[in-house]
Amino acid sequence: MSKAFTGGCACGAIRYDIAAEPIAQNDCQCLDCQGRSGTGHSSYLSFPDRHQVRLEGEAKSWDIVADSGNVKSHAFCATCGSPVYLTFKDWPDVFTIHAATLDDPARYTPQAVTYVARGQAWDRVDPALTKFEGMPPG
Repeated sequence: MSKAFTGGCACGAIRYDIAAEPIAQNDCQCLDCQGRSGTGHSSYLSFPDRHQVRLEGEAKSWDIVADSGNVKSHAFCATCGSPVYLTFKDWPDVFTIHAATLDDPARYTPQAVTYVARGQAWDRVDPALTKFEGMPPG
């Protein structure tokens, strides 16, 4: 395994240290991600085991129901407002972070783009990436 993935919110009130390799790294062009990011997509790294995540600080969260019916909890810093991570009711072990929260954002290597059917023409993601019209089958 490579070195841990570390990061947190913009003000430092929330920090994470993840001793695992991501199982997926993707750009998502769904309307929710567009609205939350204020741009054409959000970028994520998903990790398979929440038990390998050390989390410091207290996040606030809000829930939405995905197209699949899965409840996603979006965690953010109450002080600076930075979105930091997501958790999923139907996938309780998965822990997903926003790529921009990494101490070293260059460690993010997108593998796919999800919800390209909802993407904006002006949001030009890497054309070499695997693309899915919605969420890929799990």
